[in-house]
Amino acid sequence: MANRYFTQGTFDFLTALAANNRREWFDEHKPNYEAMVRTPALSFISDIATDLAMISPHFLALPRKAGGALMRVNRDIRFGHDKRPFKTNIGIQFRHEVGKDVHAPGFYLHIEPNDCFVGVGLWRPDMQALGKIRDAIVDQGDAWLAARDDKIFSQTFTLVGDSLTNAPRGYAKDHPLLTDLKRKDFIALSPLTEATIRSKNFYPKVVEAYTQSVPFMRFVCPALELRF
Repeated sequence: MANRYFTQGTFDFLTALAANNRREWFDEHKPNYEAMVRTPALSFISDIATDLAMISPHFLALPRKAGGALMRVNRDIRFGHDKRPFKTNIGIQFRHEVGKDVHAPGFYLHIEPNDCFVGVGLWRPDMQALGKIRDAIVDQGDAWLAARDDKIFSQTFTLVGDSLTNAPRGYAKDHPLLTDLKRKDFIALSPLTEATIRSKNFYPKVVEAYTQSVPFMRFVCPALELRF
């Protein structure tokens, strides 16, 4: 059974955008973007606000066309070689109330043909934030292991991201948690199928995954001196 958010039309639009990533094409097909991407995304963001607040009241579900939880479709092409103007995925980030950008801790949803998932945690933190998490792992190793290895969390999510080759400066090279101390990202992902995205189970599945991430997020946020 279909849900009231994303449909096969959503994936068809994203696939067509990937094949026609030009401003002229996007402008011509903008009504499809509105109907298949932005409108259902904003509805989802609005609807999940209550459930998200029950998980933690400190993460924002703002259903705005700009400046809210829905990430902008335009790519920043100023500094890279890739000059394609548009993202070919839907990105939704419920970031912490003190966060200013995508590098803040948050709950994430990614929808893209052949690549759908929910994510939690912190992507590309600055050195100060990274240091706080590493220090928390050193000082509260048992609490970190309890969060990382929590049965439900670890069955649902996988820690991913980049890591240093060697021990970070200032940390013992033989530390028993060195693998985690070398992490440059503290994000965890849980895959979703396109069929789930299109189904009536989509909304409860996302809420369930965010709920299952609580042990991990409850460690990360206090490590950053943020309320959870």
